[in-house]
Amino acid sequence: MNMLSKTLTYYQNAFFSRFYYTYRTKKVTLYSKISPLGDPKISVVPELDNWLDSGQKIRFAELQRIIRDLRRRNRFTQALEVSEWMNNKGLCIFSHSEHAVQLDLIGRVRGYASAEIYFNSLRDKDKTDKTYGALLNCYVRQRQTDKSIAHLQKMKELGFAFSPLTYNNIMCLYTYLDQHEKVPHVLKEMKENSVSPDNFSYRICINSYGARSDIEGMQPILNEMERQPHIVMDWNTYAVVANFYIKANLADKAIEALRKSEERLCKKDGTGYHHLITLYATLGIKSEVLRLWNLEKSDCKRSINRDFINVVESLMKLDAFEDAENIMKEWESSGNCYDFRIPNAIIIGYSRKGLYAKAEALLRDLMEKGKATDPKSWGTLAAGYLDRGEVMKAFNCMNTALSVRVKGKRWSPNPVVITGALSWLGDEGSAEDAEAVFTSLKGVIPMTREIYHALLKAYIRGGKEVHQLLEQMRTDKIDEDDETKKILAMRKK
Repeated sequence: MNMLSKTLTYYQNAFFSRFYYTYRTKKVTLYSKISPLGDPKISVVPELDNWLDSGQKIRFAELQRIIRDLRRRNRFTQALEVSEWMNNKGLCIFSHSEHAVQLDLIGRVRGYASAEIYFNSLRDKDKTDKTYGALLNCYVRQRQTDKSIAHLQKMKELGFAFSPLTYNNIMCLYTYLDQHEKVPHVLKEMKENSVSPDNFSYRICINSYGARSDIEGMQPILNEMERQPHIVMDWNTYAVVANFYIKANLADKAIEALRKSEERLCKKDGTGYHHLITLYATLGIKSEVLRLWNLEKSDCKRSINRDFINVVESLMKLDAFEDAENIMKEWESSGNCYDFRIPNAIIIGYSRKGLYAKAEALLRDLMEKGKATDPKSWGTLAAGYLDRGEVMKAFNCMNTALSVRVKGKRWSPNPVVITGALSWLGDEGSAEDAEAVFTSLKGVIPMTREIYHALLKAYIRGGKEVHQLLEQMRTDKIDEDDETKKILAMRKK
């Protein structure tokens, strides 16, 4: 996801504080009952009904808080359940604000057509700028250009297009559709209609020029934004600008923008630090990456796993292996929960440089400590070893990948690696190795003649009887061909 996409997500759904998860309360509340139900497939209605049936009080403010929290955490189906339950039970009279929230949730969960039905069912007094705006957001989210433009026109006629949010939505629509050239026209129209652009308005427009590599067009918009008395320049805008300067190979301008961004960082949240660390890594300036990491640790007080992932990935991009390893050691002693993505960032970096032995050593060390690893990482090593002609090592890594695979999770071995491993098994592997691979592959990929041939070769070399294997081959509807007969003829030699 690029920087603007992250910004759009941030704009529509406020992010969750790093300190949130440390909150604890002993008092049992409705919120404490619903919050842990993280699986979106789990309905929250039974908890709501149980709470009400047990005679517990339900405060409107608490239900609103639950809906806000579920929305922030992208648990939209559950948020909609709470909103609809609250409305159906008649626990409060919905104002236009509550209708707008429910309309937005319906659009997210069931689509804009359902949102339209809900909107049309509202009383005229509830069809305000908020509910009209929520429906526009539904159209934009599903890239409904014609409906979005027609709805905007209706809002103008009713005098509801007085907020930058309305025009920002249309600019987002054109951004989603890669029609960046249309964004500046919306900003112009916005100003002509006496609607003052906000930070996000300018940022989307800046992005529209950057996406077209029009740095000359981008600069005047940035200058205009800086001159606006009602605009407080933020770190995010300068980070977006820096990103485009980097892409245009304007390193000096990028560094200047990054310094301005750093001056405006929110010191208690790591999101800004993440962006700056990543951008300095792209510029290849390791000293700034490490400086900002130390500042982040000092300002944010507690480093969470995503902080470690970001800085380790950035350092590996710079081939700063030793620094990345040191930070991984910091993470190991931090008391944070285990997260394979952190060592995996180093494993990926090693693999990219062909340092497969170092990557494998780290993976095996994790396994020895009883930590979970990922079959994809083992598969990457297997492919790397195979490219080097180290087939036995490739086989061992592929075998480990199959052994750590979790049923139900999407991963399948690389067909090229499978072919190479099978070839080695048939020519040099033991019957026991071949059987182990055969058992592991069954249920992961379809059984093929190639797999059976490798197993037959290993059996024959090991002096094992092949009658049952041939029967199983027929059960899998794989007939013997000329190659099968050649392999079987090996028994007579």
